[in-house]
Amino acid sequence: MRPVLPLLGLLLVGCLASLFAADRPPNIIFVLADDLGWTDLGAFGSKYYETPNIDRLAAQGMRLTNHHHCQNCAPTRSALLSGQYGARTGTYTVGSIDRFDWQTRPLRPVDNVTKLSLERDTFADQLKKAGYATAMFGKWHLGGTPDYHPSKRGFDEAIESEGRHFDFETKPKTAYPQGQYLADFLTDKAVDFIQRNQAKPFLLYLPHFGVHSPFQAKPELIAKFKGKPGAGGHNSPTYAAMIASVDESVGRVMDKLDQLELANDTVVIFASDNGGVGGYDRPDGLIREPGKEAKVKKPKTGDDEDGGGITDNTPLRSGKGSLYEGGVRVPFIVRWPGKVAAGSAHGAPTAHVDLFPTLLELAGAAKPRQVLDGESLLPVMLGKAPALKRDAIFQHFPGYLGSGPGLWRTTPVSLIHAGDWKLMEYLEDGHLELYNLKDDLGETKNLATTQPDKAKELHDRLVAWRKETGAPMPTPNKKAEAAPAGKKKGKGKGK
Repeated sequence: MRPVLPLLGLLLVGCLASLFAADRPPNIIFVLADDLGWTDLGAFGSKYYETPNIDRLAAQGMRLTNHHHCQNCAPTRSALLSGQYGARTGTYTVGSIDRFDWQTRPLRPVDNVTKLSLERDTFADQLKKAGYATAMFGKWHLGGTPDYHPSKRGFDEAIESEGRHFDFETKPKTAYPQGQYLADFLTDKAVDFIQRNQAKPFLLYLPHFGVHSPFQAKPELIAKFKGKPGAGGHNSPTYAAMIASVDESVGRVMDKLDQLELANDTVVIFASDNGGVGGYDRPDGLIREPGKEAKVKKPKTGDDEDGGGITDNTPLRSGKGSLYEGGVRVPFIVRWPGKVAAGSAHGAPTAHVDLFPTLLELAGAAKPRQVLDGESLLPVMLGKAPALKRDAIFQHFPGYLGSGPGLWRTTPVSLIHAGDWKLMEYLEDGHLELYNLKDDLGETKNLATTQPDKAKELHDRLVAWRKETGAPMPTPNKKAEAAPAGKKKGKGKGK
């Protein structure tokens, strides 16, 4: 017969362990792909790319099917890390306004902020204060000087790398096996961090450089897709192999959680920073200068700065760099076993600024110094609320993104997305575009003239939001106005 006191002791220890586990906030892992399109996953419709691990994540969790980020990477990352729209942070694009020939256009863009202000707290700052171990491995893009390195922005551990998939550089300098693929290197660091921090709550931010150009992949994965028939505009073996490497990364993270029996205590989020590089060859894929002969170059497997593409975002219009849905709607998946219903989906408009308040609520962390523009998605994720309290999201882009002579991915524009309705105000001439995304996901029918009351209602709300956030507006370009006829031309390449 077993002694009573030792048995009671074991029961007491078990009860205390259960109470501790119940009180402990969940671990959080946020994996962010770079330039992955809305339809580039099997779980979001691709019949060519193979993403078994990310598809499994979606099957075990919730897909947000109407989630939006900015049109390119830096402004999205700024919004995610700060919880604020670009109208407040001043980050609208990548680099300076002189990357594109705005001097030929009617407006002078608002100067772009390339570093996330040190006066902004990041979500890592707040979770670290709440007792989380924090780490970031991958693309930062919010300031390259030492004071702005992620290790100074709330991350206990941080290795930054972008620009190349092979023979890459890291900050700080870190050794790795010759010939290693960047996605594999970043994943090595991620699973090691999980292993070392399994005994306490942790935040892992894993922003991959994949699938951004240059389009390079592991040869064995490229070979896997050679000869496979394309489908739905998806047909590049190299790009498919790059996606497969990101999928492998997600699979390794999930396997590590299973191995350590942490899956049920960990919230895993997967998303992309902006739309896919493609969809520009459609007649409505780019903005064409009137009277200019502009041709879209054929897709290449080099760099996305050539005006071509590597994927296709159909049924969405256009792609990265545009504020049509192909440029801003992205896949978003969240898994929390036993809390978030497996195989579920939510279709209301959500945005980058919602991540910060969601993480705060998950972690029980304090609010930052700055105002937060988003709303926590946790009630919806947990099935405790059928809808969010707010009914609209916004974008403001007071600049230009070119795509070759006579072609523009976007000119200055603001938009409001409320329910099924999306209204865009193009700032050069003030013309409005109104779409019902429920009936017209491809944004082919501008209803601004046939639905004037709805257009006015949404435009009034957009103007009020710009006033509330202090959104700066582009100003008249006096040089362009004074240029002789026939001397204006659009050009420029960029990310």
